[in-house]
Amino acid sequence: MTTERREMAARKRRHIDVCRYDDVDYRSVTTGLDRYRLPFNALTQTNLDDIDLSVEFLGARLQAPVLVGAMTGGAELSGTINRNLAAAAQTLGIGMMLGSQRVMFDSAFGERAAASFAVRDLAPDVLLFGNIGLSQFTKDAVPDIVQALDRVGANALAVHTNPLQEAMQHNGDTNFAGSLDRLHDVAALLDYPVLLKEVGHGIGARAVGELLRFTDEPPVAAIDVAGAGGTSWSRVEQLVRYGEVRYPDLADWGIPTAQALQEVRAALPRLPLVASGGIRTGMDAAKALALGADVVAVARPLLAPGIESAAAAAAWLQNFIDELRICLHGCGAADLAALRNLGVAPIT
Repeated sequence: MTTERREMAARKRRHIDVCRYDDVDYRSVTTGLDRYRLPFNALTQTNLDDIDLSVEFLGARLQAPVLVGAMTGGAELSGTINRNLAAAAQTLGIGMMLGSQRVMFDSAFGERAAASFAVRDLAPDVLLFGNIGLSQFTKDAVPDIVQALDRVGANALAVHTNPLQEAMQHNGDTNFAGSLDRLHDVAALLDYPVLLKEVGHGIGARAVGELLRFTDEPPVAAIDVAGAGGTSWSRVEQLVRYGEVRYPDLADWGIPTAQALQEVRAALPRLPLVASGGIRTGMDAAKALALGADVVAVARPLLAPGIESAAAAAAWLQNFIDELRICLHGCGAADLAALRNLGVAPIT
């Protein structure tokens, strides 16, 4: 294994440890979902058991509007986490994003790293997203990208744009010049739907404006706004690199999830959207869906259950989905369309 790949594998494991044991949440920024109230209806005419949470997303039918968010890959423990989460997703009929597959591109290390992403045997029916960074999303890399997606049996590709995270990372990819042109060009070359996502600092109106600068239609099939308010990957990378947070203002920099969701939905009223970034409860999910998301994604709360077992991960997710179902029942919405029609009320 090359020194670079050895360091990458060690960093992947360090990410897991820091996210599990350190305080990596935003300190001064919330998701913004706390500023809204889901309308309550004491005379709801719904039957809790009949609430329909199913949704069509990127050509797949999900039993609930939930994705296991992108977390990890490339370390031995990553394989355990991914397989437990995939088995839970299969049980519940929801989707899953894998962590960055960049480690699979290395000819010497890729075969070994691929095992940490191998989940299809446990999750044959899951809507499964592969994952690559925008920095690696180039025409020259298309064969490697396709091979990595084929290898894991992915249905779609998540491309993460993470300039702040990379700036904080030791030897991070900090040159994003030309990345927008590459996104347009390379997405058109792939037979997979491409979802553009942040990693927790938010995609908002300005980013969408860049995306639509030369076209009326975005080059991607969906966007995950991945807003601020949950895990700060600027904070994570500083802890991994320095053992401390040297730049606290940068650790709390981003677009709150609720704001990002509203800005992107206003600019792209028909594009499928994922809300992630600090989605911790079924109530958070209900508010995000009412604000315009098609599905939500949850990552770090699933880390500890994902390490424990598939049953523990499924239990966490089932509680989350149960709370979401009760939210619809309590506001009188029989399905997700009715929930979106109700919307949310700002807390004054």
